[in-house]
Amino acid sequence: MHARAESLCIYIASSNAGKLREYRALAESSGLALQVAPISDFDSLAAFEESAPTFAENAAGKALHYSRLAAGLVLADDSGLVVPALGGAPGVHSARYAGPRASNAERNAMLLGEMRGKTGAQRRARFVCVIALAERGEVRGIFSAFAEGELLEAPRGAGGFGYDPVFYFPALQKTFAEISEKEKNLYSHRGITFRKAASFLAGLSPKSV
Repeated sequence: MHARAESLCIYIASSNAGKLREYRALAESSGLALQVAPISDFDSLAAFEESAPTFAENAAGKALHYSRLAAGLVLADDSGLVVPALGGAPGVHSARYAGPRASNAERNAMLLGEMRGKTGAQRRARFVCVIALAERGEVRGIFSAFAEGELLEAPRGAGGFGYDPVFYFPALQKTFAEISEKEKNLYSHRGITFRKAASFLAGLSPKSV
């Protein structure tokens, strides 16, 4: 990799405003000299088709793809909601569950419709995140984590994004849309995975970063 500067900039392969906001906050709270920025002109670059059946394959493929188009260390993630009672759905299709142009509210409504009549353990769900780091067409590391919870019967809370309003986190007795940004970054699948990636970067020798 490039020589270590005063701070290391990680370029995020996403145009999702919610993800970018969370990654900036995570970098600031990491205790490391990390900066997070979107890839310049991301939406004008050739898009990567996330068609693999697993989060890890999609994250790695996306990181490799954009690392060949953008200079620097690229971070790509694939994340989503896994509901065992629905055979693992929405899974890797979480962002497209109700169609490619569906809103968060429409995706949540479709999910709750699929869950109608399910009770108890059938409503268990987990958020999964896989992060891949790549540079110049070479994978540097792959990291993963999850957060366990259950699905409510109606959305609660105005924070977060995606499926956060219907994902109840028992440890805090709130949905991910009701907890603070600090709490979410501490307990969420994305927060835990990012800290694993940051720990990896911190352990590299100055000459290898």
